[in-house]
Amino acid sequence: MRLLHTSDWHLGRAFHRVNMLDAQAGFVSHLVATVRERAVDAVVVSGDVYDRAVPPLAAVELFDDALHRLADAGVPTVMISGNHDSARRLGVGAGLIGRAGIHLRTDPAACGTPVVLADAHGDVAFYGLPYLEPALVRERFGVEKAGHEQVLAAAMDRVRADLAARPAGTRSVVLAHAFVTGGEVSDSERDITVGGVASVPAGVFDGVDYVALGHLHGSQTLTARVRYSGSPLPYSFSEAGHRKSMWLVDLGADGAVAAERVDCPVPRPLARIRGRLEDLLADAELARHQEAWVEATLTDPVRPAEPMARLTERFPHTLSLVFDPDRAPEEPGVSYARRLAGRSDQEIAEDFVTHVRGAAPDDRERLVLQDAFDAVRAETTVREVAP
Repeated sequence: MRLLHTSDWHLGRAFHRVNMLDAQAGFVSHLVATVRERAVDAVVVSGDVYDRAVPPLAAVELFDDALHRLADAGVPTVMISGNHDSARRLGVGAGLIGRAGIHLRTDPAACGTPVVLADAHGDVAFYGLPYLEPALVRERFGVEKAGHEQVLAAAMDRVRADLAARPAGTRSVVLAHAFVTGGEVSDSERDITVGGVASVPAGVFDGVDYVALGHLHGSQTLTARVRYSGSPLPYSFSEAGHRKSMWLVDLGADGAVAAERVDCPVPRPLARIRGRLEDLLADAELARHQEAWVEATLTDPVRPAEPMARLTERFPHTLSLVFDPDRAPEEPGVSYARRLAGRSDQEIAEDFVTHVRGAAPDDRERLVLQDAFDAVRAETTVREVAP
């Protein structure tokens, strides 16, 4: 069975104020064309279909168009909700839509109930594990600790129990939206840390033939059977080194996996350039970036006059301007943003306590801070994503 694995469409999202809807529509057309041209048997979409719980109308219309075109292609599609989606909203009409071959899996309680498709070699069971917010599903799954690993492990126990009751030789595919250990993050993914831990080990998914992951925006192979497709379009300059693609996966009669990357069309390449303004304007090596979307980091000790206007004369698609002056770290002029760069909310809070009180927080106080951050993040998720 040939699968096309994609995720993290983020319909409705902009890129540094650039409207990406046309590019997203271009991706949908590319997806449907790939389905037809490469004889795809099933499409899997591993969450974050939308960029937010209540997407703009234009994004909903594009999603509706995608559903119709996939249904017209006659190829079954399995989709799950991600941490940016409202599971309840995305799942509206799932029963009716399923009759057209588009299977929306947004209810955590249905983790162990697969979509079963067949080929010449028998059944393939597709298990959809939508984003599992620990604060929302812990009691439903009967786990004591509200952590990502615990709720995913409980969901996978249901998957393995169902699979064990099926005929011998039934192959299996799991769709999941999670941060799995070993994956590389980018700046455009929303933090899902709970209890100081964001990731889960790949071993949680043992026992199935292929795991189609969503959440991280870079295409990645964690094991031969566990892969991220990544987002089809860039959503932050931290993705400048990404090759945007989908996975074309051939699942053999014995469950063997062979995978090939299919590149996605992107409107422009990304470029991150760094240096003093005059050097950036004069460097002949940078000519290759003149048609790219550019993030420029200026290292001039003193902020130059009209930097954006001067940069856009040479790099007309400059979207982001960052100042990181060449100064010793102890100099008083070092920016607040620079001092905080790369630090977590927990670390910043602990540093604040140390600065105000003159002593670092102890283990008990660190746990109080951690619990407070977890509670705020969970409350935000409940407000945005819960039914």
